[in-house]
Amino acid sequence: FKSVLIMRFAMKFFALLTSSSLLVSSFPVTAETGKLPAVWNDVPMGPPDAILGIAQAFRACEDERKVNVCVGAYRDSSGKPWVLPSVRAAEDVMLKANENKEYLGIDGDPAFVEKALKFAYGADAALDRIAGVQTLSGTGACRIGGEFLAQFYPGKPIYLPVPTWGNHHKIFAECGLDVQTYRYYDRSTNRLNLEGMMEDLRSAPEGSILLLHACAHNPTGCDPTVKQWGQLIELIKEKQHLVFFDSAYQGFASGDAEADAKALRRVVDEGLPVMLAQSFAKNFGLYGERCGTLSVVCSDSDQKEKVMSQLKCIIRPMYSSPPKHGSSIVRTVLSDPGLTKQYYEECESMAQRIQAMRMRLVDALKDAGSTHDWSHVTQQIGMFAFTGMSAEMCDQLTDEYAIFLTRDGRISIAGLNDDNLEYVAKAIHAVTDGKSITSN
Repeated sequence: FKSVLIMRFAMKFFALLTSSSLLVSSFPVTAETGKLPAVWNDVPMGPPDAILGIAQAFRACEDERKVNVCVGAYRDSSGKPWVLPSVRAAEDVMLKANENKEYLGIDGDPAFVEKALKFAYGADAALDRIAGVQTLSGTGACRIGGEFLAQFYPGKPIYLPVPTWGNHHKIFAECGLDVQTYRYYDRSTNRLNLEGMMEDLRSAPEGSILLLHACAHNPTGCDPTVKQWGQLIELIKEKQHLVFFDSAYQGFASGDAEADAKALRRVVDEGLPVMLAQSFAKNFGLYGERCGTLSVVCSDSDQKEKVMSQLKCIIRPMYSSPPKHGSSIVRTVLSDPGLTKQYYEECESMAQRIQAMRMRLVDALKDAGSTHDWSHVTQQIGMFAFTGMSAEMCDQLTDEYAIFLTRDGRISIAGLNDDNLEYVAKAIHAVTDGKSITSN
């Protein structure tokens, strides 16, 4: 009987509380709008992302001539996204195997990580001393790596090349690292500035962190030669710097995954401290799957286990565990000899199309009447060409010709095809004719 009375009293009290006359709220509903008041009035508008903002502007553009040479994603000869047939085949295998959708561990799929690390470090790599975790593509790998460095390599600046992928600065600054830069590209020659690079790395405090692009430097497509890598390695050894490689284009750069990994493997073989951010977005076409790894080369297996434990401590409160589908695709492809062979051939075909379009663009520029030296475009590798065009020239290309690109003069060669190549070449000639494409 008492319980019934208590329940009736509670129901009446709740009804009274929720009546319009007694309702008390920290965020009262306004009569005019029926919505909460502007609690977030003090939140300022954030700056748009430079690249994603351009992509949005391209989509909104109604000009029939419009061309997108901004986005860093491969397009086929028809200008369409291309899902690699080996990736589709791997998904068929996964579907037939009835793979589940359970959580992965904090460090990801161990089988995927093993295949990924061998892809980067080599089939005979000593994985017993390489700590590796699955990450949210290369961006996530850089962020996890930055957090690890901030905690366990404190007080050391990280040096980024000028120029570099725009997100590098933001990622490492957010980790609390002291972000510095070193000279990399000489706009007066449209070539690598080896002398300036060496001078800056020599002047950096001993034991500094050096961010190096493993291959197909973004945005310039300009990599050191084998001889130049030798000079850099000797300097790095002398200064006892720590090397943080960012590898986003292995296999996609030259069409040969083994060749594209030579710089990384050479530095590891020299016994230098190495970290690696690895992405499978470009080379496997898994842009939306967010699939990558972060690895740390350790001195022995005991050190590896300690590093692994700390990497997991960083990941757990950040995103708990990585997504499964993309890593399962890579694992399936690299676990099957037939699919692996097919993948290498497909990756080579992408690189060959890009290189062919470089040559054709330069030829088309000459045919349009350009007298500039465009040889740097054909000497660069990877998805992008760093043309040497100024910000004003890029603005003119967008405003007058509906060609969308970043204002540093970088164009995505993958965005060129038979239908737009001549148009783009003529437009580039129009905005560069009689003007310098060096020192911009």
